[in-house]
Amino acid sequence: MQVATIDHPVADFTAKATSDTEVKLSELKGRNVVLYFYPKDSTPGCTTEGQDFRDLYPEFQSLDTEIFGVSRDSLRSHENFRNKQSFPFQLISDPDESLCQLFDVIKLKKLYGKEYLGIDRSTFLIDKQGILRKEWRKVKVAGHAAEVLEQVKSLS
Repeated sequence: MQVATIDHPVADFTAKATSDTEVKLSELKGRNVVLYFYPKDSTPGCTTEGQDFRDLYPEFQSLDTEIFGVSRDSLRSHENFRNKQSFPFQLISDPDESLCQLFDVIKLKKLYGKEYLGIDRSTFLIDKQGILRKEWRKVKVAGHAAEVLEQVKSLS
């Protein structure tokens, strides 16, 4: 699989998501798509990031924009996380890392001196024609959802 590059079409993908849904990029044409990749359900940073996207969701919707959170967690874990936080958007489960690899978000990380491969917090904005317009790597949570919203506004 090729990594998506700015101003180029994103390869079509199909992924399982919460609410027993399947997300297929080609079926979202005509809407902007925000994919935010995060390391783990119910951890402090990931919870805050999801809450920020949740709180701005009506504004994203008014701009014809769908939001999807993506991690390697199971659908069951995602359902619990989504329900507990009242996320109005779906969470995509990517246990085989196919979507993570498409967007090149699996990176070597360190925790307590140990190295492991994990998701590097990243966000991708895909326009209504399926073209990748913006990517954010090594995301810092504070203010990030608002920054993504501003970028969506600039597409209009």
